[in-house]
Amino acid sequence: MTAERVNPPDLSPPTGFSHAVVATGTRVVLLAGQTALDTDGKITGDTLPEQFEKALTNLLTALRAAGGTPADLARVTVYATDVADYRRHAAHLGRTWRRLAGRDYPAMAVVGVVRLWDERALVELDGFAVLP
Repeated sequence: MTAERVNPPDLSPPTGFSHAVVATGTRVVLLAGQTALDTDGKITGDTLPEQFEKALTNLLTALRAAGGTPADLARVTVYATDVADYRRHAAHLGRTWRRLAGRDYPAMAVVGVVRLWDERALVELDGFAVLP
C-alpha cells in the first residue's frame, strides 16, 4: 500500500492522527471493534490506559493475521465511555500507540459512547487498512 498522509496548513496541526489519508492498494481489510478481551473472552485491565493497550494490541493482531501492518491502517475510530478520562490520559495513550503502531498515523476519531457491548469495557477500537 502507498499511503499519503495529508495535513493541510489551513487546519490545526494534528497530534497523534492525520487529517486525511490517501491509500492506494489492492485489498481492503475491515477491522471489527476490539476491546480489551483476552483469549477467554474476559475484559482485562481496570483503567483506560490498560484497556487501550490491550484493545490496540487486539486490533493489530487481527490486522497482522490479515496480512497487514500498522502502517497500512487508513482509518481508526476509538469509542470511549469517558472522553474526559481519555483526554486526561492522552499523552500516555499516544506513547502506547507509538510503541505498538509507530508514527504512521491513520485518520482517526474519538467518539464518546454511553457504554460498549461488554459492560466492563472502557474503550473499543475499529478501523480499516489498505494492503498492497
